[in-house]
Amino acid sequence: MKANIGLIGLAVMGQNLALNMDDHGFRVAVHNRTSSTVDEFLAGPAENTQIIGCHSLEELVDKLELPRVVMLMVKAGDVVDQYIEKLVPLLAPGDIIIDGGNSLFTDTNRRTQSLKEQQLLYIGAGVSGGEEGARHGPSIMPGGNPDAWPTVKAIFQAISAQVDGQPCCEWVGENGAGHYVKMVHNGIEYGDMQLICEAYQLLSEGLGLTADELHQIFSDWNQGRLSSYLIEITAAIFAFKDDDGQPLVEKILDTAGQKGTGKWTGINALDLGIPLTLIGESVFARCLSAQKAERCTAAKTLPARPVKHLEGDKQAMIAAIGDALYAAKIISYAQGFWLMREASSEYGFALNYGEIALMWRGGCIIRSQFLNDIKHAYDQNPELENLLLADYFVEAMRGSDAGWRKAVMLGIELGIPTPAFSSALAYYDGYRSERLPANLLQAQRDYFGAHTYERIDQPRGQFFHTDWTGHGGKTASTTYTV
Repeated sequence: MKANIGLIGLAVMGQNLALNMDDHGFRVAVHNRTSSTVDEFLAGPAENTQIIGCHSLEELVDKLELPRVVMLMVKAGDVVDQYIEKLVPLLAPGDIIIDGGNSLFTDTNRRTQSLKEQQLLYIGAGVSGGEEGARHGPSIMPGGNPDAWPTVKAIFQAISAQVDGQPCCEWVGENGAGHYVKMVHNGIEYGDMQLICEAYQLLSEGLGLTADELHQIFSDWNQGRLSSYLIEITAAIFAFKDDDGQPLVEKILDTAGQKGTGKWTGINALDLGIPLTLIGESVFARCLSAQKAERCTAAKTLPARPVKHLEGDKQAMIAAIGDALYAAKIISYAQGFWLMREASSEYGFALNYGEIALMWRGGCIIRSQFLNDIKHAYDQNPELENLLLADYFVEAMRGSDAGWRKAVMLGIELGIPTPAFSSALAYYDGYRSERLPANLLQAQRDYFGAHTYERIDQPRGQFFHTDWTGHGGKTASTTYTV
């Protein structure tokens, strides 16, 4: 009997996806560059399954039913191109290659078009949920050549997470749309994690709370509007004790790693002119954490931070920090969905934002109850410009504003850095400001560079230049011929 799908790459994610497919009745042929890994997998986790081990690409392709479907679970970048180059001569028109790694969406654009010219179909599928999600139900975000979707739909929707009877997997859009949405998902994930870390530092250093107290607070938060996978695992982390009975989290070195998807999200936001401030600060916070040696030197050299804890009503401040976490989380998603809206227009992705919220409700790292509210907002208004303008979020921000400001002020007073909380608040205040000081900025640009400006008493689109010094001339920079 032929296999329904081939899978290349038997690291933990690949193994777990293969087992997940087998659980759902799909026959999987697997291959790994190191043949011994295939044998170990078949003798271990895949024992007593229908999974077929293959020691060459030729053998893998030969084991597949038509049209052949081959899924790559390998490192993003050149390795994907290398495998595609090896597979193309072995495949026939109409066969499908899927990249399930964290590839840059522009690479997926290129690969989709290149393989289309060779009569092969390509899918770039974002897969979120980590090892556990891959095994028991991830969120899957497929994009690429739409002609490939009917063939793989049954497999992907069967193995994905299910929420309210709906699979957390739907076709996202053409070319790199799937990997683009996964990139933004990961950027939002950076933001969520940084916000939680800032709440942790305010609670532990600002309020002097113990890990056991933090466990209880986060457990309580996970029962309400902040309910999410990341809040849930944070509560569990605070409860975990090392061999000596002390909280393990306090013994972990404070230097964070990253794999690049958050950085890609920030770079693309700059390319498209979208103020993705919170996610940008979250990436920079990881960069700063990595400068451990310099921070230790600065701590000994620069004036010390205040060391006092909050004096006053701790319960009120815990509630305020919860408000800050919720409000800033709204900002993070508002910025992320705004970026996707701009990308959809710029790249022709035709994204469905309500469907994206549905796909993120289960399986993925940022899954949360909160995403139901986002889905409802887009159901009410599919053309919604910014989540902050939806009625539900208008009221949510109104109810969280005061506590958010108190939390940020606590950080300022005690010298506790809150880059994500603070940048989100600055964005919020800027977004709802009818007038910003950019009029002065434009005057400065026109003064030193003749870059022109628009006037509030003239129609938009008319530009003016002033000879501010009396000897600068009347020619604007836009008319210079170099």
